[in-house]
Amino acid sequence: MFTTAIIFALITLCAGLLLGYFSQRFKVEGDPVADQIEALLPQTQCGQCDYAGCRPYAEAVANGEAEINRCVPGGEATIQELAVLLDREPLPLDEEVGEEKVPMVAVIVEEHCIGCTKCIQACPVDAILGCAKHMHTIITDECTGCELCLPPCPVDCIDMVPLEENIENWHWPAPEKRIAS
Repeated sequence: MFTTAIIFALITLCAGLLLGYFSQRFKVEGDPVADQIEALLPQTQCGQCDYAGCRPYAEAVANGEAEINRCVPGGEATIQELAVLLDREPLPLDEEVGEEKVPMVAVIVEEHCIGCTKCIQACPVDAILGCAKHMHTIITDECTGCELCLPPCPVDCIDMVPLEENIENWHWPAPEKRIAS
């Protein structure tokens, strides 16, 4: 009985060592350019760029399948950063995907919430708390303002409000472009 336990432990140890070795030996590296692009994106996972999230958009930009001007939440600042990173000319925000907006967060009007959980299912960043047939609430620090929770709400109890400007989210406004005359 004791011998069987020792043999089993040795086999398990060997299998673990082999798995560890092979996981390092055959490690699949990600695309470092896509990683850098993704780090510059706002991580809203909103899909406004016509991609399923920030990572697929970053991969498309890295592969040359998408332009750098499709991130609505990132706006002009993100376009400028992507242009510098990729050594490209900055482009204006693509009108096809929308126009740059003031950063917003969702707020649930709690008196009207029926607890249907449809907004929870739609939120890509899990910023909504609640359970079935009970009032829900938004974790404002987690909300990216993607507006994906609005369409599924059957009672329209979710409002988008401008994000309060504070020291953590304030940024220098982009300089106005002057046309030489």
